[in-house]
Amino acid sequence: MKNNISEHNFVVISGLIVSEILKNNYADVINLVEKAYLTHGDKKTINPDSYFLKYPEKPEARIIALPAHLGGDFNISGIKWIASFPKNIANGIPRASAVIILNDYETGYPIACLEGSIISASRTAASAVLAAQNLITTKIVKRLGIVGCGLISHYVLKFLLNTGWKISAIDLFDLVDEYSVALQEYAQKNGIEEVHISLIKEELISSCDLITFTTTANVPHVDNISVFSHNPIVLHLSLRDLSSEIILGSNNIVDDVDHCLKSATSLHLTEQAVGNRNFVTGTIDQLIQGKLTLDIQKPTVFSPFGMGILDLSVAYYVYQRTLLEKTNKPISDFFYKPTQI
Repeated sequence: MKNNISEHNFVVISGLIVSEILKNNYADVINLVEKAYLTHGDKKTINPDSYFLKYPEKPEARIIALPAHLGGDFNISGIKWIASFPKNIANGIPRASAVIILNDYETGYPIACLEGSIISASRTAASAVLAAQNLITTKIVKRLGIVGCGLISHYVLKFLLNTGWKISAIDLFDLVDEYSVALQEYAQKNGIEEVHISLIKEELISSCDLITFTTTANVPHVDNISVFSHNPIVLHLSLRDLSSEIILGSNNIVDDVDHCLKSATSLHLTEQAVGNRNFVTGTIDQLIQGKLTLDIQKPTVFSPFGMGILDLSVAYYVYQRTLLEKTNKPISDFFYKPTQI
């Protein structure tokens, strides 16, 4: 990066370009997320708490800041600024929107602004599939269960279908019928012939060997541990779906212990109930490195908080690709150096 700010180009990267780069590089994204997790495990990251902007007059809405530094081979800093306004859906626009700013490590100067919602959804899905492929090494699933059929579930399924997974059947559950139907149509168009919409989520859970939770739940809504008696793999992406009884009866893998056990997540509520963290089996970087011993007589739950370092890993990859392909939009006069008086 040039030290003279008058010569420094700040670039803007649109959602269309982000999508075009990521849509054919699913395995690359998973590898980037894996590398970010291993870098975090090596303590070469800085990942502060997320910061929440909330509105007293509309408590359902929030904007979250996720600052981070990803060291190691990446050596990039930045922040994701992501809004969640659920009432947008009634007006025909997506619930979530986001931008990601990348900062040069040497000077601190911002080098890029990227549309962030696609990156955010992609890194979340990649995180889930990374955990799944380390827990189900055959990549064979008899029945995939999806609880919550919004954008994130589409991305999880997209990543599974484009990285060699064999899925015989899918069961879907959502409180909004049109979301279930849309995901059913997507799955069928992509070669899954048996796609069933469930009316009772407990029936879905009890029949599936891989289950994802991608809901907007604020409090646990699944409390019947008996429906997990077949010991499935659970990708608990929405973090607040499962009761403490279920958490205590499972192998629990997280991305970061301190981050996952706060903000009234299922694991945080469990810690408050029992007064310790002994129910946490380990972290995903330990899983990747083969350092965890799992009890096969229990379900295994992966609960990722979704750290800002993952957004940086994918955003920096997109940024570098746009430099090579010359598909970003440079703003050469973005930084202004005032004349000294």
